[in-house]
Amino acid sequence: MGLSAEQIRESMDALAAVEPAIAAALDRIGYPAPRIRARGYATLVRTILGQQVSVASADAHWRRLNELLGDASDPTRLHGVTDEELRGAGISRQKAGYLRSLAEEVTSGRLNLSALPEDDEDAIAKLVAVKGIGRWSAEVYLLFAEGRTDIWPAGDLAVQIEMGRILGHDARPSEKRVRELAEAFRPHRSALAIFTWHHYGAGADAAPV
Repeated sequence: MGLSAEQIRESMDALAAVEPAIAAALDRIGYPAPRIRARGYATLVRTILGQQVSVASADAHWRRLNELLGDASDPTRLHGVTDEELRGAGISRQKAGYLRSLAEEVTSGRLNLSALPEDDEDAIAKLVAVKGIGRWSAEVYLLFAEGRTDIWPAGDLAVQIEMGRILGHDARPSEKRVRELAEAFRPHRSALAIFTWHHYGAGADAAPV
């Protein structure tokens, strides 16, 4: 499971103590709420279904997949359905391929979601080896489902935008620059990522670029 409210608060307090700009933003909009997902196959299925579609569409596809399979959280259920049936549930041929790849990795035992490597980069490498799972998806899974404390999804557009705003940059920093900036905030980068999304959601209350 993801970071608890207490863990987020402790990390944000530590970050605020070393970076006045973060302290000011925290005073302005407060602590973010936890973002928690279940560990395991079902969360990665939902991550794949959510790629390049709205949250509402992803939720609808998940419901229809559950109706089709009976239990979409069981990877063995995919073996008994065709791509045509999956398309009937609103799932594209490409995503159907991704889901089958994930199910095969899990059922074969090559991907054990209960025992991913302890090293974050090794765990990310294990996840991105699955067709259809990129670095961002892997990082978000480790953050929300495993509660790892120092995950930094620098490729996320909102993270880039809000890091620029929080730190007073004139323009959105690049992914490379965002990675560099966050080095000073180890080992609390997971909480900072959650805070950037919270800051993004604050909209007009956030400091302008």
